[in-house]
Amino acid sequence: MKTWPAWLANSPVVLNEDLVVTDKFTLQPMARVPLVEARIIDAAIAAAVNAAPAMRALPTYVRRDLLLECVARFTERAEEFAQVLCGEAGKPIRDARGEVTRLIDTFRAAAEEATRIDGQTLSLDIAARAKGTRGFTRRVPIGPVSFISPFNFPLNLAAHKVAPAIAAGCPFVLKPASRTPLGALLIGEVLSKTALPPGAFSILPAHRDGADLFTSDPRLKLLSFTGSPSVGWALKAKAGHKKVVLELGGNAACIVDGDQRAKRPTWSSGWSSVASTSQARAASACSASWCTTRSTTSCATRW
Repeated sequence: MKTWPAWLANSPVVLNEDLVVTDKFTLQPMARVPLVEARIIDAAIAAAVNAAPAMRALPTYVRRDLLLECVARFTERAEEFAQVLCGEAGKPIRDARGEVTRLIDTFRAAAEEATRIDGQTLSLDIAARAKGTRGFTRRVPIGPVSFISPFNFPLNLAAHKVAPAIAAGCPFVLKPASRTPLGALLIGEVLSKTALPPGAFSILPAHRDGADLFTSDPRLKLLSFTGSPSVGWALKAKAGHKKVVLELGGNAACIVDGDQRAKRPTWSSGWSSVASTSQARAASACSASWCTTRSTTSCATRW
């Protein structure tokens, strides 16, 4: 049984083998993974803070090329990723391969968006005293960010957090679900082979009870969480002044118009309601906008 490392400040670490990941088909152990404690999470956040200036300084084309390099590596290893996902999440292999495709598409979309993070120009001459003035804003990286991803889409929902952060120039710490951490750790393995600045990322499996720093540490400027409403709102209450992005579960109601043929909508909605044991509720959009903030520098100028 393979022991997988966690990723601390871009580097692999095996601190223990406390987390056993089970193959959901055979119900047999398939991997061992470290479970990190608070001091390691603290070190990861400190590394992200130190990496923030270097990440902010990365030119747009470098961020784009880093993401495209990941796309190439994911594509080369697509079947390996699918087999791991099949085991740790219990997905049919067809669905697992589809999720790997989504991972690749998300990083490709983020690479494209990296070149389109811009601002806005506004006319300010609304009165005589403001004649000849205009204002402008620009988006800048918000700083170190924290991610907590769920068990139902271990690759896809981690990708929807990680790829936009790189596109925006933000270092990050990621806590994957303890039931399905391997997909996120594979992403970390690929990221470790790129030219990301030291400390730019950490991927750290941890029990929920020992992971408060992911939420409460004021050095982190944004928290992105995907999971249940009860946990999401509780985390938001502890997040302090940082920005919070929540994608929470829902009932996924379906309405079929009366003039539609019944067979196809019934089959489609029935399949969707039980796909991934009713956990197929993902609706994320790849966006770097929540990893940026508007510049607070005075933006008025005359021409």
